[in-house]
Amino acid sequence: MNTALRNATLAAAVLASMETASAGSIPGMRGHDHTGVTVPDMKQAVDFFTEIVGCKKAMSFGPFADDKGTFMQDLLGVDPKAVIEEITLVRCGHGSNIELFKYTAPDQKDLQARNSDIGGFHIAFYVDDIAAAKAYLDEKGVKTRMGPLPVTEGPAAGQTILYFQAPWGLQLEAISYPDGMAYEKDAETVLWSPKTPEK
Repeated sequence: MNTALRNATLAAAVLASMETASAGSIPGMRGHDHTGVTVPDMKQAVDFFTEIVGCKKAMSFGPFADDKGTFMQDLLGVDPKAVIEEITLVRCGHGSNIELFKYTAPDQKDLQARNSDIGGFHIAFYVDDIAAAKAYLDEKGVKTRMGPLPVTEGPAAGQTILYFQAPWGLQLEAISYPDGMAYEKDAETVLWSPKTPEK
């Protein structure tokens, strides 16, 4: 290949990669690694996720603080005097990880966000048998909401859901769709699921 052709090919490749990056993707983004959650009591949270939900503890580390500077504010956007007492990561089945934080901070708030609140969120776990999941959670004394609720219409038809709550108020969900969901029939993009291998 001559130099001019090689340079033109390289320039086209660079431009194509720039267009791809600017088209709505963080360069090199591969998937969801973890969800971070701040908890009031690390032992309680780890016990809940490992002994009730069935996740496995992978590692713990900390503490982190900066008594003299603004490292915590610059890195994490928290009060400069905030302290991360401990971070623990748990692995949940075939899904991504959950990173638990135990913070203390001068301006710390207990938000107890509901799903309807801006910034509210929940973590969903795929289960094979949602009726068995409900019975298990009830037996363990975990607060559950109405359900299991089967979705029978629309693109999500085929799924059944059940919301439940951690002892400190974190919103969680059990979800199951053993035969898939209606949208999958004509979808160009199919949602990731732990029940099926990556294509």
